[in-house]
Amino acid sequence: MTLTDDQLDRYARHIVLKEIGGAGQARLLSADVAVIGAGGIGSPAILYLAAAGVGTIRVIDDDAVALSNLQRQILFGTDDVGTPKAESAMAAVARINPDVKLIPINARIDAGNADLMLRDADVVLDGCDNFGTRLTVADTTQRLRIPLVSAAVGPFEGQLATYRGWEGDKPCYRCLVGAPQDAPERNCAEAGVIGALTGAIGSLAALEAIRAIVPFGADMAGKLLIADLLSMRFRTLAVAKDPACTGCAVELCAP
Repeated sequence: MTLTDDQLDRYARHIVLKEIGGAGQARLLSADVAVIGAGGIGSPAILYLAAAGVGTIRVIDDDAVALSNLQRQILFGTDDVGTPKAESAMAAVARINPDVKLIPINARIDAGNADLMLRDADVVLDGCDNFGTRLTVADTTQRLRIPLVSAAVGPFEGQLATYRGWEGDKPCYRCLVGAPQDAPERNCAEAGVIGALTGAIGSLAALEAIRAIVPFGADMAGKLLIADLLSMRFRTLAVAKDPACTGCAVELCAP
């Protein structure tokens, strides 16, 4: 891909980085990232992926913008209340970067449609607030061998990890969480969340999605970043591959 003069100007701060350069920017422009959820995490992630010039962004979200979302979901404004989030995201991205094609998918991802929704994506970024959906997305990316960037937040805490569990020494999402199908759900409406935290974790998730497309620095696969904003402490833990993991066992038994 040959970059235009406008693109050379727009992405100049990327191009001067030896870790990215013109070739890396061209890879970003050719990339396809699927984002699960246009909420607190997805909002900043989508904005930074678009600003970075990721050529295609699929936004999968069946929800509409609510007034209570605006405390943290910076993709949207007051005039967007009541409109589908994926559609509003498309309008926001169009204002930021004409190089980016955003595909709005106004549907909930589940075991029956996940393969179709995620097929041929280069990276999947999951910022949804439903644990069952997270397991479905994790299982699907493992089966399709798509890198998964998984981000989550609590009231003042955040977690971020990248999973490539089909690789022999790397864990999958189930290596970390197991198969707790009956785990209690806890959402922001019940527990609360500090809005700027979702911005920080969503931005870091975008960074990891970019790193998955244009590798630079330390590989985060097999590590879990934990942010505690009450004590302002960040820790990175190693996550081992679980030899008894059902997700990895399916991969090992695949033809």
